[in-house]
Amino acid sequence: MYIEDTIVAPATPAGNGAIAIIRLSGPKAAEILGGIWKPLRRAQREPRHLYLGEIVDPDTGAILDRAIAVEFPKPHSLTGEDVVELQCHGGSYLVRRIVGLAMRLGARMAEPGEFMRRAFLNGRVDLTEAEAVADLIEARSDTALVQAASQLNGLLASKLHGLREDLIGIRAHLEAEIDFSEEGLQIPSRCEIASAVERVSSDVALLHDSYERGRLIREGVRLAIVGRPNVGKSSIMNLMLGSDRAIVTPIPGTTRDIIEDSIRLGPYAMVLQDTAGVRHSDDEIERLGIARTWRVADEADLVMMVFDMSQPLDKNDVAIVHQMRNRAYLTVLNKSDLAPRTGLEDLRSLGVLGAVLPFCALKVDGIEALRGELVKAIESLSGPPHGAELAISRERHREALARALEALAAAKESALKSMPPEIIAVDIVAAADALGQITGEVHTEDVLDAVFREFCIGK
Repeated sequence: MYIEDTIVAPATPAGNGAIAIIRLSGPKAAEILGGIWKPLRRAQREPRHLYLGEIVDPDTGAILDRAIAVEFPKPHSLTGEDVVELQCHGGSYLVRRIVGLAMRLGARMAEPGEFMRRAFLNGRVDLTEAEAVADLIEARSDTALVQAASQLNGLLASKLHGLREDLIGIRAHLEAEIDFSEEGLQIPSRCEIASAVERVSSDVALLHDSYERGRLIREGVRLAIVGRPNVGKSSIMNLMLGSDRAIVTPIPGTTRDIIEDSIRLGPYAMVLQDTAGVRHSDDEIERLGIARTWRVADEADLVMMVFDMSQPLDKNDVAIVHQMRNRAYLTVLNKSDLAPRTGLEDLRSLGVLGAVLPFCALKVDGIEALRGELVKAIESLSGPPHGAELAISRERHREALARALEALAAAKESALKSMPPEIIAVDIVAAADALGQITGEVHTEDVLDAVFREFCIGK
């Protein structure tokens, strides 16, 4: 429910900084500004111009800070309401004091995403553009930035609007048949209706099937590093991160839980997951860690199997290869500085395919080749960087497109069976509504809650 009150929140991250921005939106924004900020010059202020002034406690008259203020009158503002922004010095206590002054004069603390939610409700953005703002903030790679920017610029919304317009056109023909069947109008045949539905369905399917690629770009490819104990999994992870993120000791079984961190490989983001070594163990804690290893490997987008080149393969190595046979993986033969007791032919005999990289974590030998193979693997999963092809990246979008495809399949079947136009129209409307739910043309409070609760406060 949209309550037209005035909200306030810092628009910059918590903690100390050089500058902080405090944002107000709502009918009392300008009034509250006048109560806590006094311009150094008394000249007439203009919208969207910056003015220097002082933050003043209205109760005591004490000057708290010098700050710049800017006003954005409705409807040409972020939220479509009157918006005010204060740029003050970035001390965390100072920011809390200024927000507290605004609340004493009638504002309330904004909820996460409430500014963007008001922007959506006032027609300033659609849901895909609002989600793109969150994606830009969370982006961890160049490809994620490009994908979010294209969505913010309306590429996805434009495509969906076009598809909805096509469905509205099909529905119009069906409505004409219902209302004017005896007027001698030229009405498309059922085969023509079915063909038109099929064309829309093909475009919807392309968007639906782009989800996995878009998700990998947005979230980063999840790489599970798997191997038996003491093969060097944690050492490899530390080398890739450039820091001692995981504890490394000669004692097998040191890693007992999942250790996770992110890196950037060229234009891509990757989430590394170091796992517990796979072996039979009577230690209950270690067994729980190994169970998590299998679960994380099963859920990962890509697996790195690590083997000890200086030791012969054992049943644990065989179990790992068997478990990963249907997964996307690459293989690392670590400890290449020692006398080899396992080689490429041994792995091939187990059914290991694809790249097998010799590596030495101790001497940092092979790290660039490993990075190169990981980039190739990411490209095979998500496509080349900066591709022009549109992709969705959220489960909400995928589910809505799946509903649209289901409705379109039913409409096509009804058309081919020469069903009455009313029957076909019901499914066409359902498909159009499903597409409209992505942009927010059709929405419920539950959907809005789910979209905006992931935003930070102040956005």
